[in-house]
Amino acid sequence: MSLFSPRAHASAKTGDAVSSWQSTSNSTPPYHRRAAIAPWLINTASLIIMGLLVLLSLSIGVADFSWSGIWQSLMTHSANSDSSLMLISRLPRTIAIILTGIAMAVAGMIIQVVLKNRFVEPSMVGATQSAALGLLIVSLFFPASALIVKMGVATLAAVFGMMLFMLLIHRIPPTDFLMIPLIGIVFGGIIDAITTFIAYQTETLQMLSVWQFGDFSSVLAGRYELLWFTGVLCIIAYIIADKLTIIGLGDNIALNLGISKRHVTGIGVGMVAMMSAVVMVTVGMIPFIGLIVPNIVSRIMGDKLRRSLPAVALLGASAVLLCDIIGRSIRYPFEIPVATVFGVVGTVVFLWLLLRAPAEG
Repeated sequence: MSLFSPRAHASAKTGDAVSSWQSTSNSTPPYHRRAAIAPWLINTASLIIMGLLVLLSLSIGVADFSWSGIWQSLMTHSANSDSSLMLISRLPRTIAIILTGIAMAVAGMIIQVVLKNRFVEPSMVGATQSAALGLLIVSLFFPASALIVKMGVATLAAVFGMMLFMLLIHRIPPTDFLMIPLIGIVFGGIIDAITTFIAYQTETLQMLSVWQFGDFSSVLAGRYELLWFTGVLCIIAYIIADKLTIIGLGDNIALNLGISKRHVTGIGVGMVAMMSAVVMVTVGMIPFIGLIVPNIVSRIMGDKLRRSLPAVALLGASAVLLCDIIGRSIRYPFEIPVATVFGVVGTVVFLWLLLRAPAEG
């Protein structure tokens, strides 16, 4: 039986109900934020910016490269050093950056809707930390296991960690919107401490440090293809966007509109866990994407998930592309990891979001 009734579909499109995760206190009158700018205009501009960043990303690197060599290879239908470099290194890296940015931004939007809190992201609910712990354990006991097996174990660990976190915050009232991220930070710190202790005892701290700092310098053809799975998950998220929106409107509204909160929440948590695990296994942790990008898009486009998800995906990809370009350019020919650059930028933007007055509908 469908989890989504016709009444729920109509309500999700009109946006008549008011979301409990859109306001930060009971003293503030509830409102439903509408798009300040036409969505098609925002998405078109974001797509153009992302296209320019893609060209810039493909052009930057230590190895000698020229676009004329690519054109010559296409005209003569023969491979040369430029085309080989493009297919083996530059293009896979750029695709991996785009998929990572999209996955983490969409995962952040989903977890914010499920928990009805604007100040959370996968790394604040124990998802990425639990995935790292699961990946470390499977690497210690089954070092020769296939990459898909490691990803599966990391996903299960992320799901378990998120479920444990949701049990911890179960009794917290929705009005204590700052308690949830604080508990999440403490919870993630505990898991990080356990993981570091195990790595220290087994002399695998260097391997752990690779996972904890998102870096695309080692991405080559054949080492990033798992990230395409996150693209499939993002498409699924767009398909069930109306159901997730109803869940974000509150438990009573979801029940009245015929939505199974438990099933939709389980699907959302599972998708966030899988996205976090795949990104962790492939490129490592990259913080703040799932926190910053959804908040910026929500201020511009409103809270309707189906309308805002494309903009969230495009802005997430562009943000990671920009930080990767900055990391490769500051100390050329050396690289600064994307996680470090985005950590600095994300901290500034997050403080701005906290200090700035909330938008009025």
